[in-house]
Amino acid sequence: MDILSILLIIAGLCLFETITSIDNAIINAEVLSTMSEKARRWFLVWGLLFAVFAIRGVLPWLIVWISAPSLGPVGALTATFSGDPVVLAAISKSAPVLLIGGGTFLVFLFFHWLFLEKKEFGIRGERYISTKGVWFFAVVSILLAAIVWLALGKNPMMAFGAVIGSTAFFIVHGFRQNAEEQERKMLSGELSDVSKIFYLEIIDATFSVDGVLGAFAFTMAVPLIIIGNGIGALIVREITVKNVDSIRNYRFLKNGAMYSIFCLGIIMILDSFGFEIPGFVSPVITFGVVGYFLYKSIRAGQPAGTA
Repeated sequence: MDILSILLIIAGLCLFETITSIDNAIINAEVLSTMSEKARRWFLVWGLLFAVFAIRGVLPWLIVWISAPSLGPVGALTATFSGDPVVLAAISKSAPVLLIGGGTFLVFLFFHWLFLEKKEFGIRGERYISTKGVWFFAVVSILLAAIVWLALGKNPMMAFGAVIGSTAFFIVHGFRQNAEEQERKMLSGELSDVSKIFYLEIIDATFSVDGVLGAFAFTMAVPLIIIGNGIGALIVREITVKNVDSIRNYRFLKNGAMYSIFCLGIIMILDSFGFEIPGFVSPVITFGVVGYFLYKSIRAGQPAGTA
């Protein structure tokens, strides 16, 4: 892996982590505005360390280790930089299961947003689809059945990985729904600062899952994921502190994040079935999709609101 490829991957990871965490930054800023100065400082310092190292650092390492336990903890961290044929074989064997699970999670996430979530309508057809929310469950069920059927013919463990990806989506979605309810209580002043910090960490952890799983569409190298996602987390904290109102003005950024998630999910699923996807494709698509919706936001030139 040459230095240009490494820099492109890190830049793509950083952008993807930042753009998928904008909602997280807005929630954090709203809740922090109801907390004492001491509690805000504590969250922005220690909460940042937890977000970067405990979640965005440990989680991708654990995922690779669980997917290929024969690598051991050190091997899971350094596997993609190893020249050992045994290590490379272990990664090659476990990668399809990991990729199909992560891809299924991301595709489900996109369709949930497309069918059920409130949004700015950025392209033709989104408004119509949002009126057909009941079809979300039919679409993802049929999609999962198709992925599992195709995977069974290639590797039964891939089929299991797809099921795990769908299960992870519904578990994370359940936590997010609960977190949204707790957010309303936080903003109404019903909870203590300690409780608010606790729930902000839970919200941050659930939002970080998207970035961590999507990162595997860019690379299987855990150190690069930690660096790229870590820088993205730092940017999100900076947005939380200073620039939330400015970010709100870019009304279609969330659309860019979700279409990026969809594209990366498709890439991961195709990759799991053996399609050769060049390493530069994921970063280029991410920059292209986000850039397009950023351009639309600038042209719209007005604060975001719920359409």
